[in-house]
Amino acid sequence: MKDRQKFWEERYAGKDYLFGTEPNDFLVTQTDRLIPGARVLAVADGEGRNGVWLAEQGLNVLSVDLSNNALAKARALAADRGVSIQTLQADLINWNWPVAAFDLVVTFFIHSDSREQQILLNAMYQALKPDGVLIFEAYGKAHADNEFGGPDDPDRLYSSALLRQSLDRAEILLLQEKTVIRRGGRFPGKPAAVVRLVARRPQRQ
Repeated sequence: MKDRQKFWEERYAGKDYLFGTEPNDFLVTQTDRLIPGARVLAVADGEGRNGVWLAEQGLNVLSVDLSNNALAKARALAADRGVSIQTLQADLINWNWPVAAFDLVVTFFIHSDSREQQILLNAMYQALKPDGVLIFEAYGKAHADNEFGGPDDPDRLYSSALLRQSLDRAEILLLQEKTVIRRGGRFPGKPAAVVRLVARRPQRQ
């Protein structure tokens, strides 16, 4: 954990926002699922571009990340935008995750190995209240040979089959693999092979 935290603290140490300050494009397409006052967990939220945007939409946001440097930037961005968010530094693999506590869980481009992927997907699902929604995007298996960002280790990439299997109790509202052209971040204008998911936790399991 210490080596992983050191890596991310160093990546987020500069003054600039590594992935920019605009929200994830896929998240923005899901605006109709955002209910003002809803409680949101932004997982691996980095420098807060998504958590802060959600707060701007009137949601109550807890932004969790491994890096204290990233969370400090998230708080600064929130203050600059005139909103407030809660932040929490945590190692997600060893965190004592809340259960049935959030109306919405969001995460974008979190790339642990396949063993940790299963742990995190289950934890995110369990963190949802009944009728709560998970919004997820990450690089897909087809991205392994792409030189523009993301891991090149297939074990750290996702497939729709993996998500469906890991979330077999969920109601799948959207699940797709596609290639998109990035608008922002580190490689604007470059392609990315992604997997996108929207899933609901049913009232009854």
